[in-house]
Parts: sequence; C-alpha cells; structure tokens
Amino acid sequence: METKQIKLSFSIKHSVLALGAQAKNTICFAHKNSAFMSCVHPDLGELKSFLDFSKDAKVFLKKSPRLIAYDLHQQYQSTKFALELSSKDYLLRPIQHHHAHIASCMADNGLKNQKVIGVAFDGTGLGSDGKIWGAEFLICDYKDFHRIGHLKEIPLIGGERAIFEPWRISAAWLGFSAPEDKILKKMFENNLNSPLASSMGRLFDAAGCLILGKRKANFEAELAIELEKIASVCSNDNKISAYNFEVNVSSGADGKKHIIDPLLMFKEIIIDLKSSLPKEIISFKFHFTIAKMIEQICLKARKQNKLNQVVLSGGVFQNKLLLSLAEGLLCKRGFFVLKHKNISCNDSGISLGQAIIAGY
Repeated sequence: METKQIKLSFSIKHSVLALGAQAKNTICFAHKNSAFMSCVHPDLGELKSFLDFSKDAKVFLKKSPRLIAYDLHQQYQSTKFALELSSKDYLLRPIQHHHAHIASCMADNGLKNQKVIGVAFDGTGLGSDGKIWGAEFLICDYKDFHRIGHLKEIPLIGGERAIFEPWRISAAWLGFSAPEDKILKKMFENNLNSPLASSMGRLFDAAGCLILGKRKANFEAELAIELEKIASVCSNDNKISAYNFEVNVSSGADGKKHIIDPLLMFKEIIIDLKSSLPKEIISFKFHFTIAKMIEQICLKARKQNKLNQVVLSGGVFQNKLLLSLAEGLLCKRGFFVLKHKNISCNDSGISLGQAIIAGY
C-alpha cells in the first residue's frame, strides 16, 4: 500500500487511525510527529472503493493504534466500519467534519496548537447539533472548536435529490414563491425529507440554477464549476461590485452567532438577469459577494476574539476564483491567511484533521 507521509510540527500523544469521510476518502495513521495517508478512495458507497478502503484500513490496524477517529455522520461507510471495531481494543473518537477540515489545513501549514479563525466551506458535513453544516466560521484549535457563524439554514427538499435538482434549493431561498413550488412548500411544512442545511455548496447550486438557467445537475458541484468558469473572464475588472446581503445575530445557549442571509443577493441577481446583464458579470458579482461574506464575518470574529489568522478549508475552496478573492480581501484587512499546501482542501484531507484532533 502506498502512503503519503506528512511531518507534523508537534508530537501527538497517542497513535491514531483516522478513517476519513465518505467521498474522496483517505485513511490516516498518525504516530508521534508523523502522519501517513492512504491513496484516495473515491466513493465508499461503491463496492470497489469500499473494498480498497477496508483493505487499507486492515493494514493500518496492524500498527496497533490506540485511538480510532471517525466522522459524526452515522451513514458514512467509514463511520460504520469504525463502530464495528471492538471498543475493548480501541478508544473510539467521533470528530466533527468541519473541525477536521480546519485542523488538516493548520497541520498542512505547520501550525502548532493555537486558536485560529476557521472558515470551512463545503457541500455537506454533519454538525454537532445533528443538522447539515457547510458554510462554517469557527474559532478553533486542535483540541476544540466553537461555531461563531454560518449561512442561514434552508430546507433541502427531497434530501440528496436537491443536489441534482438545484431548482429545489433556489425555491427554498426565494420562499417557494412560484406556483410550481406548492408541492415543495407542503413537503417542508410536513417535514417530509426536508433536512435543514447551512451549506455553501448548496448556495452555489441555487445561484447556478438562477444564473445559468439550469434546473438539474448531472453531478455534485457541476453548476458551481460552470459559474467559476464564466466568472473568471471578469477577474481583472476592479469596478464590479458585490451584491447586498444581511448578517443577523442569533443568541443561544452556546453564545452568539452571526447568521448570513443572502436573500437580498438572490433578489438582485434576478434584477440583473431581467436587465440582461451578461451572465459572466453576474457570476463574478456572486463570487465577490461570497468573498465579502467571508471578510465581514472574519472582521467580527477578530474584534470579538482578538485573532488574526484565518484558515480556509473545505471543497468549495477548490474554486480558485473564490479563494483568490477571499484571500485578497482578507489580506487587505491585515489578516494572515492560511490555505492548503500539500494536501487537498476537499474531503481527502479530513482523515489528517481527524487524526490530529483525536490524538493531540
């Protein structure tokens, strides 16, 4: 089995086998100041990927890890594999998905244990509250995290079906206003397969549906990829402004959170579409708006927590345009920005983050 070695800038307390996520899965074995990562298993829902994953996991188990780290999501095949292991032989440790994303990027940049502002954007990750997360602002280190902000939650009508029929997501953001949205509204009101999600990946799907005029997608992030492609032709135009959005404050038992509401953005996108503004410009304005969201919440986080390091991770940051825009805005504000260097920002880096959090 081929492995990739990652040298850590610290030594973890206990040897850990981390079993990663469901898609773009990797397995990571960490011991002392080294982590060894397997190749990528594309999708554990497919037999070949799962068999390869199982084979690699059994090889790593021969190294006698003390801890087994896994994702909170009970339906991930990697999680099921972990829970089938004997608790007599191993200490089992569930790790929150987005905390693992940020920890992986911290380790990728050689950071020791310290508080940072983490921005984790992806399609899906189970939150510690049992809801679907995916546009998360965290104050965290290797030991713990605190969620300080996120995108407003909307229902994914039909569950995973909404990923491939993004018109369902745009309808949810716009309030089920069209006549054909009545069935979706009834499904939500009756809580029929309508999990709440704060996902940035799904926000891109909704924007892509409106801007590109496409109601369906053949694969996850298809519309996001196309949005980035057409927006990139405007990347040198400094005169294009962002759309408006609101940031509201929610208070709960776990403190205050900044909740981003993009409804104004969607309304302004519709106005631009009706005025025949080129889709390339609209898409760029959308990307710039997301970067402004990052900037605004990070400014609030710095003021409240006296932190200046921002760590960017999660599959959405494979979007080079968004990454560049966000980094540019943050640097102008005096932030020190960390992004991935040697491992991917997508879920293939999750296992490294899991291993470090569990073993630190």
